[in-house]
Amino acid sequence: MALQWLILTYVVAAEAAVALLLTLPYPKLLKNRLVSLFSLIVQPALFIVPFSGFHLLDIYWKNEHRLECTSEICTADERDRYEKSIYKAQRNVILCVTAGLLYWCIHSICKYNKEIERLEEAEKRSKDE
Repeated sequence: MALQWLILTYVVAAEAAVALLLTLPYPKLLKNRLVSLFSLIVQPALFIVPFSGFHLLDIYWKNEHRLECTSEICTADERDRYEKSIYKAQRNVILCVTAGLLYWCIHSICKYNKEIERLEEAEKRSKDE
């Protein structure tokens, strides 16, 4: 399971880097090339949405069936282990939600840039006529 979280972490880092690259100001030609490149990558990268959704369901199921250590009988080690598992679950939820949000941001940025490019071409055609 740790390998899956590592993969999700790397995907989120890559999505953050791509979102940063798409939002930086570039010359028009370079911007269009970057948008077209990342638009080709966005479609196959859709796997991250069900992947993170599955992990969210897994976290929810584990949270519902987790043994609680709130009584006086629990040792300090058991309480620490319980709190650590809660913190890890919260971190993983944030990671899953971030993966979905960053994917949506990249998709939206690419869509809006393509729409701007299409409108500029239409404006250029109308000026030529």
